[in-house]
Amino acid sequence: MIPRYTLAEMGDVWSETTRFDRMLAVELAVARAQATRGLIPAEALDAIETRARVDVDRIAEIETTTDHDVIAFVSQVAETVGPEGRFLHLGLTSSDVVDTALALQLRAAGRILLDDADGLIAILVTRAHAESDTVMMGRTHSVHAEPTTFGLKLAGWAFEIDRGRTRLAAAVDEIGTGKISGPVGRTATSARTSRRRCSKPSVCMSTR
Repeated sequence: MIPRYTLAEMGDVWSETTRFDRMLAVELAVARAQATRGLIPAEALDAIETRARVDVDRIAEIETTTDHDVIAFVSQVAETVGPEGRFLHLGLTSSDVVDTALALQLRAAGRILLDDADGLIAILVTRAHAESDTVMMGRTHSVHAEPTTFGLKLAGWAFEIDRGRTRLAAAVDEIGTGKISGPVGRTATSARTSRRRCSKPSVCMSTR
């Protein structure tokens, strides 16, 4: 993203720090599910939840030798955890973490846009009422036509943006989907999690 054209809130969603933070959120959700099923020790989960930290600079340093961002990420986080770090990323493949983290970022970005759309719609509705009696020339075929009001024109914009908001909300809901299916997608991870839509900011998971 080009910094001078990027709003701070949106830029934060797409920063490297946020990207790796969301990847860590996925790893933590998987570890919790695995601990619940007795697949990793409870003390390992406690260590991971307590100590796991993201260091973007260290990840970049490790990646110069691994040539793999996820390996570098897992290695860096495992360093912060200690011996119990060996239980991190157990049974996962890279796309489980990368794609699910991306879904979380996309949903966060979408919510910013939805909030902005709500604000714009509210402003247009307010102004449409205020300008309901402001007469202006209508136009058709690029020439003057019957008179109309500026309020009506603003109301049309409000309805148009509201329709766009509805479509955006559906897209944000659809993109909020996580996938934990293990190597080559054969769902043979030790936690055996199913694919489902997320409804909370944290990664949604279900065990079976």
